[in-house]
Amino acid sequence: MEAEDTKSLTSIVWISAFTASMCCVPSVAWVLFAGSSAIVAADQLSNDLYYSWVRYALYVVSLGMVAAGLVIYFRNRGICTLDQAKRERNLIVNTSLAVFTATVTLYLVWNYVILELIGIALGLPWEHTAFWSN
Repeated sequence: MEAEDTKSLTSIVWISAFTASMCCVPSVAWVLFAGSSAIVAADQLSNDLYYSWVRYALYVVSLGMVAAGLVIYFRNRGICTLDQAKRERNLIVNTSLAVFTATVTLYLVWNYVILELIGIALGLPWEHTAFWSN
């Protein structure tokens, strides 16, 4: 696999995972830049975004981004027709599964480990919902 191919697939993974976590990023950024005076409002924003339809909409948008990115990736590699897709079935399935798995893994680590730890360190009241707390 060429470096340019790896770079484009990595971009798909990172952008999609970041998009899926947009329900938690704004509150952490708000406290990071506004300081401790914004903790209550940022926590409410996070709860409003996470416990509503917005989270699922972000998941759908992220999945759509992965699908569109893979279509563009395979078209740039010359797989444009159904016959070509049938011939390159193993490549398409393996690459798609790898990108999807990497996106979900990165999302889980970014959202539920990194952002949660940063949020707790900034003073957001997320510690009681953390999976490693008592």
